[in-house]
Amino acid sequence: MYKRQHVTFKDGVVVEHGAEKNADLLAELLSTDENSNRIGEIALVPASSPINRSGVLFYNTLFDENAACHIAFGDSYPGTTVGGTGLSKEELAARGMNHSSLHEDVMIGAEDSRITGKCRDGRTVPLFENGVWVL
Repeated sequence: MYKRQHVTFKDGVVVEHGAEKNADLLAELLSTDENSNRIGEIALVPASSPINRSGVLFYNTLFDENAACHIAFGDSYPGTTVGGTGLSKEELAARGMNHSSLHEDVMIGAEDSRITGKCRDGRTVPLFENGVWVL
């Protein structure tokens, strides 16, 4: 399968990347600081979301990120973990929260997306089939 852009992770860090277009920009983004090459956010958004169904491209990440599954390289939001806004950077890091000067959303979802989760006990559980939740 031909990929126009790609990133490869190992142990939570981007170890290889490339793009058909703007490869230098992707490389710059991933080297902004020591943690910009780590994931700060993963959002599973079904293809049936109202923003996606509207067919409108808003050119505003706060809206457009709600049209598709996406990841963000860089900073994690402290408010997404219990009591996170009151924790130090060290305490957030202990919870697995990434800290970076960057938070860059990249859309990865499509209507045919299939996502499988892996449980701590090794079981796999389907989360998305054909772009929608199956749980």
